[in-house]
Amino acid sequence: MIYWQLFLAFFIPGILGYGGGPASIPLIEKEVVDNYDWMNRQEFSEVLAVGNSLPGPIATKMAAYIGYTEAGFLGSFIALFATVAPSIILMLGLMAVLLKHKENPKVKNISIIVRPVIAVLLGGMTFHFAKDAIFSLGVTYTILLILGSYLLLEKIKLHPAFVIALALIVGATTGLYYY
Repeated sequence: MIYWQLFLAFFIPGILGYGGGPASIPLIEKEVVDNYDWMNRQEFSEVLAVGNSLPGPIATKMAAYIGYTEAGFLGSFIALFATVAPSIILMLGLMAVLLKHKENPKVKNISIIVRPVIAVLLGGMTFHFAKDAIFSLGVTYTILLILGSYLLLEKIKLHPAFVIALALIVGATTGLYYY
């Protein structure tokens, strides 16, 4: 039963998550945290942070990790396959249709319509993560991390990989005080 649950938990967000990994993360969170209760929101945010710090697509890394923690190697394989299967199916099935109608204005407007929905989903996820950070770290520390990340990324123009590495170091060192 766990294999079927893993398949559904990652296949459904893959089908509904138009826009790639960032669009499907809130859907994966809903399945993993709320529907199946495999981890809490804090654990999910930690898996997301580690996944973001590694190269490659975020959804597949999260699927492989969560699948492995829930059902071992086979669970990892099933979750990973379920994550990429919708893309493969849709790509093969819709390629001919999209090529036939690629100049149609309605087809071009799909992205314009979907973007605000993705923005709302990402905003909701950001709100939950910020709320969890404030609860676990405190308001001052959370605001300092947000402002520090903003300054490093936007003003100093530091590469995001370095900002993520610094955040991991800060989290690891401050984590010693909280646990």
